[in-house]
Amino acid sequence: MPLRVELKPFERIIIGETVIINSGTRTSFLIDGEAPILREKDTVTAETANTPVKRLYFCVQMMYLKNDIPKYRAAYQGFIGDLREAVPGSRDMIDAVNTHISGGALYKALKEIRKVMKREDELSVAH
Repeated sequence: MPLRVELKPFERIIIGETVIINSGTRTSFLIDGEAPILREKDTVTAETANTPVKRLYFCVQMMYLKNDIPKYRAAYQGFIGDLREAVPGSRDMIDAVNTHISGGALYKALKEIRKVMKREDELSVAH
């Protein structure tokens, strides 16, 4: 079943290793296929990966977009260790992410990490 995507003016979407930038008007289209897809708002850049959670997200994002788990496995393990140390209560999330990655469900792993990133952002705004 095709994925329906609506983009605001100048919004970006990543499909595989390609960035598509919308023109000045709202648009919608259907994507049919198996390519990895992320909206710009759901991405983290190397520059914005400035916390243990965001570094883990960036690593899993690269696994997903490049479709290459083995290439990023060592970095992933390091970021998991950093996260365990920085956020001792993150064990359940880490277990869920590991399960998703082991099953090849990288997008689900990203969704799981995004929940923690959202809480992290809320806490930083509260301080």
